Amino acid sequence: MLLKEACTAGVVCCGAQTTVLQAASLMRHKHVGDLVVVDDPQDERIPLGIVTDRDIVVEVLGNELDPTRTAVGSLMRKPVVIAHESEDTTEVLQRMRTHGVRRLPVVAHNGEVVESSR
Repeated sequence: MLLKEACTAGVVCCGAQTTVLQAASLMRHKHVGDLVVVDDPQDERIPLGIVTDRDIVVEVLGNELDPTRTAVGSLMRKPVVIAHESEDTTEVLQRMRTHGVRRLPVVAHNGEVVESSR
């Protein structure tokens, strides 16, 4: 099965300069547990990393950092592990196991995040 047939709808993106407080608010508003951090959320959405609700709790709150001054770019997972929408799901699952990730952005042939994935 191709990955584009199995993706989850509703990808939510933010820029690397988004504060952790803004990111947490966006996650709450959109009912998601992760954000794909992209170079330009309004234009080319090339993934730079991923930030999860767990990253916020462990890295920001756990280290007593100020969520209004901490940017998601400083705690996102990088380099980002990506998948192409035309890949077979078996290949992608193996890559996820190899890199120890549970979420990854799906990109189109031009490298931009596919709107129908998370």
